[in-house]
Amino acid sequence: MEILGIDIGGSGIKGALVNAETGEMLTERYRIPTPKSKKPKDMAKVVAEIVDHFDYDGPVGCGFPSIVKNGVCKSPGNLDPSWVGVNIDELFTEYTGHEFTVLNDADAAGYASMNYGVGKGKDGFVVMITIGTGLGSGAFYNGVLIPNFELGQIPYKKFKKIEKWAAASAKEREDLSFKKWGKRFNKFLELVELIVCPDLIIVGGGTSKNWEEFSHRIKIDTEVVKAELMNHAGIIGAAVACLREQHHGHLH
Repeated sequence: MEILGIDIGGSGIKGALVNAETGEMLTERYRIPTPKSKKPKDMAKVVAEIVDHFDYDGPVGCGFPSIVKNGVCKSPGNLDPSWVGVNIDELFTEYTGHEFTVLNDADAAGYASMNYGVGKGKDGFVVMITIGTGLGSGAFYNGVLIPNFELGQIPYKKFKKIEKWAAASAKEREDLSFKKWGKRFNKFLELVELIVCPDLIIVGGGTSKNWEEFSHRIKIDTEVVKAELMNHAGIIGAAVACLREQHHGHLH
């Protein structure tokens, strides 16, 4: 079944058509920069542009960079504070005329990895970490999603949340080398290991394509592997989650 998957990030909004049964991308990725305001209506307009670009008719799966509960945004993440309390499903449906299944972006990337990627068939407690504007995390126990597992929100030193100190945006903002940033990312993984003690950590998101530059800085005991779907995982996972929602009426 062909489903449009959209991945919303702090810097770009991307979409592609996906075969949701095989996890294969059927088109090139189409990307539009995230509007500077990062406000709901401005972002909904961009989502509508992406839907129109694919001349698509059907339900849409969408990864969103924040806590999403039953379609409602519960925290602004790195977006505008006016997102809190917005029903994202309804907003995007209003702007596009399509039915939407919206879930946390790291949960979406995790879905892709657990269904088609390095996490396939992995039992136990698996945590997916996505490195982008923030640090997203998706948690799976015996292949079942535990939604909105926001490990990037852990307070650290003078920062309200550790992602402000250890995400890709911090690397850019402070012009850090991979060596210096890699040490920060390892510190974050140390806390993840200490707090939730996973069996496996999968690292994805934009920065994972530079895996060779920083993987040797990761010194924790837990096995850490690179997500091979990398940048496309959010799109693929959103389409898979949408297909499941259509079939079962709920995400699991």
